[in-house]
Amino acid sequence: MRVFERGWLSSNNVLFTGPGPAVLIDSGYVTHSAQTLALVEHALGGAALAGIVNTHLHSDHCGGNAALQARHGCSIAIPAAEADKVRQWDEDALSYKATGQQCPRFVFDSVVWPGNRLALGGLAWQALGAPGHDPHSLIFYCEREGLLISADALWEHGFGVIFPELDGESGFEEAAATLDLIAQLDVRLVIPGHGAPFEDVGSALARARSRLDYLQAGPARNAENAVKVILKFLLLERQRIALAALPALLSAIPVMEGARRRYLRQAPEELAQWAVAALLRAGAARVEGGMLVNHEG
Repeated sequence: MRVFERGWLSSNNVLFTGPGPAVLIDSGYVTHSAQTLALVEHALGGAALAGIVNTHLHSDHCGGNAALQARHGCSIAIPAAEADKVRQWDEDALSYKATGQQCPRFVFDSVVWPGNRLALGGLAWQALGAPGHDPHSLIFYCEREGLLISADALWEHGFGVIFPELDGESGFEEAAATLDLIAQLDVRLVIPGHGAPFEDVGSALARARSRLDYLQAGPARNAENAVKVILKFLLLERQRIALAALPALLSAIPVMEGARRRYLRQAPEELAQWAVAALLRAGAARVEGGMLVNHEG
C-alpha cells in the first residue's frame, strides 16, 4: 500500500499493488490528471492499473477516473447509491454543476455497498457507510492491520464540508454517527482524504466532534465555511478571478446561491465582499489590480 499525499485540488490517492491486481483508491481532480498518471505509473513501474475504487464522487476524488481509464482500461467501482447518476451522467445530481467544478465523464463497472468486503494489497477491507460530508460516502477498514481509509469523514484536523445541510437536508446527525462508528473501530492509522496519515485517532475524533458541535450550533457557520472552501477551490483552479465578476460567479454556483438564500441572507455583492475578506484574513488570497489572486501562505 502506497499513499500519495496530494495538495489541493486533489484528494489523496492510495495505491495497492500485489498480491493481486493493482488498485487505486480515489483519483484526484481533473486538472491534476497528468500528475496522477505520472505518480501511478512511476509506482507501478510499467505494470497496468487494474482498477479504481472511489470513496465518493466529489470531483476531487474521481476527476482522474477518465484519464486513468483511457490509459489503462481499468475497471471502476463506485458507491452503489451513485450508480444511476453516473449511468445517466447527471451532473446536477453528481454535484459538479452544483459546486461549479469539473469532472470528465467515466464509465463504472461495479458498485460497492456498505458492508461489502474488498481484497486490496493482500488484505481484507470492509466498506462502511460514512454519510455526513456526502450522503453516499464510503470508508474502508482493515481490521487485521488497524487501518482506516477515511476519505473526508475524518481528517486529522476536521472533516469535509457537510454539504447536505446546505440544501436543507440532514447532514450533521449523520456526520456525528459516522464519527461514533469510527470511534468503535480498532484503528491504528488513519489515511484521510486530505492531509498526512495520522495515528492519534482519539485526538482527531475529539477535534472533529468539537468542530461539528460548533457548526451545528449555528447552521450559518457551515454555510460560511462552504463559501470559503468553494471559492478557494475555484481560486486554486483558476489562480486569479476578477473581483468585479465574483458576485455573478458565486450566484451562478447552486450550492453557493442556496447557502446565501437559505442561511446567509446577504446580497450577492455583500457575500462576495465577505468571502474575499475571509480569504484575505486567512492568508489564502491577495488582491492585485482588481483581481483576487491565489496565495499559499
